[in-house]
Amino acid sequence: MTSPKERISALREEMSRAEISVYIVPTSDFHDSEYVCPYFEVRKFLSGFTGSAGTLVVSTSEAALFTDGRYFIQAENQLKDSGIALMKIGEPDVPTVREYVKKLLPDGKNIGFDGRVITAEAGKAYEKIASEKGGRVICNKDLADSIWTDRPTLEHTEIYVLDEKYSGKSTADKLADVRKKMSEKKADVHIITALDDISWMFNIRADDIECCPMVLSYAAITADRALLFIDESVCSDTVRDYLEKNGAEIHPYDEIYSYAEKLSGMKVLIDEKRVNYRLAGLLKDCETVSGQNPAQLLKAVKNPVEVENIRYAHLLDGIAVTKFMMWIKTHIGKEKITEWDAAVYMDGLRKEIGGEHFIAPSFDTISAYGANVAMMHYSAKKDDCAVLEPKGMLLVDSGGHYFEGTTDITRTFALGELTSEMRFHFTLSLRSMLNLAAAKFMEGCRGENLDVLARGPMWEHGLDYRCGTGHGVGYLLSVHESPNSFRWKLSDDRPQSAVLEEGMITTDEPGVYVEGSHGIRIENELLCRKSEKTEYGQTMEFETITYAPIDLDCIDVSLMEQKDRDRLNAYHKMVYEKLSPHFEGEELELLKKYTREI
Repeated sequence: MTSPKERISALREEMSRAEISVYIVPTSDFHDSEYVCPYFEVRKFLSGFTGSAGTLVVSTSEAALFTDGRYFIQAENQLKDSGIALMKIGEPDVPTVREYVKKLLPDGKNIGFDGRVITAEAGKAYEKIASEKGGRVICNKDLADSIWTDRPTLEHTEIYVLDEKYSGKSTADKLADVRKKMSEKKADVHIITALDDISWMFNIRADDIECCPMVLSYAAITADRALLFIDESVCSDTVRDYLEKNGAEIHPYDEIYSYAEKLSGMKVLIDEKRVNYRLAGLLKDCETVSGQNPAQLLKAVKNPVEVENIRYAHLLDGIAVTKFMMWIKTHIGKEKITEWDAAVYMDGLRKEIGGEHFIAPSFDTISAYGANVAMMHYSAKKDDCAVLEPKGMLLVDSGGHYFEGTTDITRTFALGELTSEMRFHFTLSLRSMLNLAAAKFMEGCRGENLDVLARGPMWEHGLDYRCGTGHGVGYLLSVHESPNSFRWKLSDDRPQSAVLEEGMITTDEPGVYVEGSHGIRIENELLCRKSEKTEYGQTMEFETITYAPIDLDCIDVSLMEQKDRDRLNAYHKMVYEKLSPHFEGEELELLKKYTREI
């Protein structure tokens, strides 16, 4: 079976045998992870769509792939001739996944999915739909298993402890903080499946998911026990000693299910938006309290040690990105450089500059030229990518995992002549980014209160972008971290973001994407901190912690107000002060040029 059509046909045969009329395949693993290891790439295998977000729904007669605005262009290309319809999430007249499933499901028929990769909240919604139609949910079938004959194995990699000089807090102290939150909810047990929450809480990391240094694991916390369910074969004596010292017990990875099944009469705290449907279903003899994992908010507020470390990680990152800018600017047109070459060069610089501090890229580097940039998460292939020319713009979105933290930065570079429209869109994106970064706001505001500061300049010109303005960033965890974000559109799966607190780090990345022509994104990271206190309450502000020049060659200065120029000049002054001690000679002169006042 080499084509999506053949795979969907084979899936339908399996559905028929299992008496399933509608089968749902999300992009997920047993832990509701955003990015997954190859074993869990079922949706990609069946549909051919390679984006990081999407849900495939297959019935006996129809198939549809739901994805968000980051992937509309990419999905259209990859689903061509597959027989799978593209459902553009958020667009007018496009149903939600659940609405579509309800419409597809015939009376008396069943909905199917692997209950380990669907959240409890989603599973309950499908249960209700099936019940209303006189059918039921069949959740014990991973139908891909018999189709995907060369499916990769589920691998667990060596676990290591993140030293407290990086984490800033011991596992024992973090567990104490979580227990306080449990006590407030009068919970006897807290079951956690989210990998970032668990890895943060126990100060452990691994390489189980590419670019996401987290440990495939489950956890259960009580007033006097902390049970960590992991693959014991990849747990060294050093890790065992650290965990034992901090009050944690090690148990086999899959034993979480038998543990949950034995619980009775307990009050169990779970996050139904994260814990999987199968696991939640085993708690039938318990009272469940659904709420956000306490660790989610605790880890989003970086402690002082983490903040100082992260500033250093961004210094290393800024040096690498600036050296890349110098290379691409001075070599374009003089030698053949492809999008792939540029990505490899960027990755190499980050590794070289980071040295022993650097661990891995925080995601696959996006290097996109010309019209390819309009695909927000475009991925260049070595043998299938564009050759850069001394005209137009190159976008590079990249980041790194360091022991000192995680980075995410996007820069768009002029490679030569630009059209007036390109300059207009770049300048607009820059003004939008600077406007949000300069925000002063009252304590208690959320990201959706501030998103208009970035979109406002766009909306004034009838423009917008089909994604959020920014996301939280983890500390050597996922580069996309909840709950803080900047976005104005709320949805069922994202009803609101979090109150912005001192210590939270959120990206600021507005852009313009013109299909078939060009795309622009400028991304810095913002650290939320307290400002002055007035008679009206505590005011808040942002500190920009990304240190790399913004390409002045892309700007139409006539389109910038004086406040925009002042903000850009102040940013470039800071960049020069941070980076100049690390450059000399010709590179120092280039840094002066790239950060000059306008």
